Amino acid sequence: MLANLAHLLGGKAAAGIMSLVYLVIVARTLGVRDYGVLVLVNGYAVFIGSLIAFSGFHGVVRYGALAVEAGDPERLARIVRFMALVEGAFGLLAFAVAVIAVPFVGPRLGWSADAMRVAIPFSLAVFSNVRATPQGLLQIAGRFDLVGLHQAVSPSVRLIGTLVVWATGGRLEAFLIVWLLSSIAEGAAMWALGLVAWRKLADGQRLRGPWRGLLRDKEGFGRFILITNLDITLRELAPNLAPLTIGWMLGPVSAGLFSLAQRATTLLQQPAILLSQASYAVLADLVAKRRFDQLRRTVWRSATLAGSIATPIVLAFWLAGDKILPLLGGRTFHGGIAIVTLIAGARLAALIASPIASGLTALGKPQRSMAVTLATNLVLYPLLPLLIWGLGLHGAGLHALLQNVIATGMLMLFFRRDARNPASDQAEGAVVLPRMISS
Repeated sequence: MLANLAHLLGGKAAAGIMSLVYLVIVARTLGVRDYGVLVLVNGYAVFIGSLIAFSGFHGVVRYGALAVEAGDPERLARIVRFMALVEGAFGLLAFAVAVIAVPFVGPRLGWSADAMRVAIPFSLAVFSNVRATPQGLLQIAGRFDLVGLHQAVSPSVRLIGTLVVWATGGRLEAFLIVWLLSSIAEGAAMWALGLVAWRKLADGQRLRGPWRGLLRDKEGFGRFILITNLDITLRELAPNLAPLTIGWMLGPVSAGLFSLAQRATTLLQQPAILLSQASYAVLADLVAKRRFDQLRRTVWRSATLAGSIATPIVLAFWLAGDKILPLLGGRTFHGGIAIVTLIAGARLAALIASPIASGLTALGKPQRSMAVTLATNLVLYPLLPLLIWGLGLHGAGLHALLQNVIATGMLMLFFRRDARNPASDQAEGAVVLPRMISS
């Protein structure tokens, strides 16, 4: 797992350096208001994409790993074809919804007429979310080096485009075009890299071929992908909706400040995402091999390691919180220590929770994670506008901290209970191993 994480962090380290360079250039060139508009237009596309687009990542990894373990490349190919079709169809639906809603949403978020004109083609950015199937293939194949390489695709395009726009004196519309190109490149690159894993795992199977019948099998594939997709959608709902809520209530300036505070604490967010990616394939393999004691040790050690590494970073943000935003964005960004520290604390809790959530999903208990996400993202979301109304921008930071702390505590309780006797869950069909393995 640590080897996988090292590959992912290698790509993310390069991406982080590039992101820091273009972030400083864009924020200082546009100022807090136009930077906020850029954030809101991009956040709008990301929100629609995450809300509607279908992610079959966990289904591809879990059932694909079982097919590989059973020596059944034909079933693996059927899974990949089916999920690719589903992802593509939902991606087209997300694009249509994003285009139609622009004239209604844009004015409430403070977009200018020029920004709204660019926002319509910018809706193509929803396809950056349509890449879960090839990502799952790469993880089954163990090609975390390629997943790490992919981390640098979008930042590379943004950095090159930002330098060109900066050198030519471009403004907001030009930066929006650069952000759109980076989103399209991000999605296309993952599918291209996924072909490498396909050639390794598919054993001569063709890309085009049969894909029907998976939803009728007895291994719970259909139920699993529906639950995990809903879990991902709900998990990303509040984080993607929060900037739009801030923009709706407080305007682009506050949205820009909040976004820059989030970007400043990405040092804690990205390891959470990467640790989840690096751990899930390993944990799913341990479940497939029925090594449950090792599964429990791996999950708790991963969570402890993540918290131990991240705590000093949160303290550093607290000590330097009032200087970070002006340093990155320039004089128009006036942010205090509170918003940065609150968001950093929320990142810390999410980092600890990542391997625990992956462990529950690997055990065939995605409904646990979904229940936690439902409670923290949907039930607690009404608190966000209330906290913003009462505390302003700091209310959004406090809301993020409350969400992640409560979610982490609930996930710990669920995993401690469900990991005690996973064999009984297997008998009930929660974790199903193909009969062909034993035969």
